Amino acid sequence: MKLVVHKEDDALYLRLDDSAIVESEEVSDGIILDYNAAGKVVGIEVLYLSQRSPGSLQRILLETA
Repeated sequence: MKLVVHKEDDALYLRLDDSAIVESEEVSDGIILDYNAAGKVVGIEVLYLSQRSPGSLQRILLETA
């Protein structure tokens, strides 16, 4: 799993695995899901990140349970 924050693009991308992306779909305004050949979600992109959560580009908290 890989999490990338693009400050210049105001976006966050979460890559769940390394399988090839064969399709992408915007499921909500600025929320894009990437799918592999089996139809499983392998990536999630969140656009307009600073508008969704002020300060989120400065600090990201990783919480595991």
